[in-house]
Amino acid sequence: MASLDIGIDLGTCNMYAMDCTRKTILREPAVVAIDKRSGKVMGVGQDVCDMIGKTPGYIDVIRPLRDGVISNYEMTEVLIRHLLKKVTGSQLVKPRVCLCVPSVITGVESQAVVDATVASGARKVFLIEEPVAAAIGAGVDLSLPNGNMIIDIGGGTTDIAVLSLNGIVCKASVKVAGNAFDEVLIKYMRNKYNLLIGEPTAERVKIEVGSVYQRDSQACTEVKGRDVISGLPKKVTICCNETLHALKEPMDQILLAIVNVFEKTPPELASDIRVNGMVLTGGGVLLQGLAEALEQHTDVPARVADDPERCVAIGTAMSFDYFDQLYDGFVSTSTHAH
Repeated sequence: MASLDIGIDLGTCNMYAMDCTRKTILREPAVVAIDKRSGKVMGVGQDVCDMIGKTPGYIDVIRPLRDGVISNYEMTEVLIRHLLKKVTGSQLVKPRVCLCVPSVITGVESQAVVDATVASGARKVFLIEEPVAAAIGAGVDLSLPNGNMIIDIGGGTTDIAVLSLNGIVCKASVKVAGNAFDEVLIKYMRNKYNLLIGEPTAERVKIEVGSVYQRDSQACTEVKGRDVISGLPKKVTICCNETLHALKEPMDQILLAIVNVFEKTPPELASDIRVNGMVLTGGGVLLQGLAEALEQHTDVPARVADDPERCVAIGTAMSFDYFDQLYDGFVSTSTHAH
């Protein structure tokens, strides 16, 4: 039943679930709040997003996924159950679910994803690698003998793959992505300004003025936090080009991973990519100047896919139509069937 086919992008920061019939997409932050005294779940997703960094000692706000894989099995099950309930409503028949996973996920990690999804109420579970889902969601025709490079920068991982003839020719996955940019901004503000800030503030700074490419305009934003020395509230102003130096380290790691994939790419496919360009997906590609930095470093055109944040979720949902076409273990079925 198509109405009960659901695609899920289970990200480190945000989860997206798409109903394959209604084509509606649900977005929820991948966070769970629990009462440490009783172990009771106090909230999931958007309901607790604003609690991050602001809770009393007895409330713990958890991100159950780290670097694209499960770090807390029980809370991941809570997240998936919450998603399925919101998407399916009161339907009695269990859905088929397809989830995207990082391209270098281990067998143990993938089985943990499958088990958590089945325990959450799925009838059958399929797994698809993130670059493949991203390519499908971006409208790339995988069936042609034509090289395409997909770069998916999410919250926890950056996945890079060269695809041709429904197969993955070469790929890489590095645990450097949106969260790493936030972490270096936190470190930078402490080292330069003696200012302590939290993850939400770092993410806001990244969105408002973060850049990895030299820009002519100098947008600035006010950053508030706590002074390391005095312990009192403090605020400073940081501008766009200042973040260029702060974000250089994680950006260099992503660039190195892309170059390594190019080095493993057959010459004929590399020439195709030079014409087709690199397709960028994931929320991390919205960082200012990222496409320009990739083009400057590789001399290959780069384009941001339409709706990059939801591109993987769309491709994951669409993958139900590709099960008989994809090769190389793109999609693996679970051993569970209910």
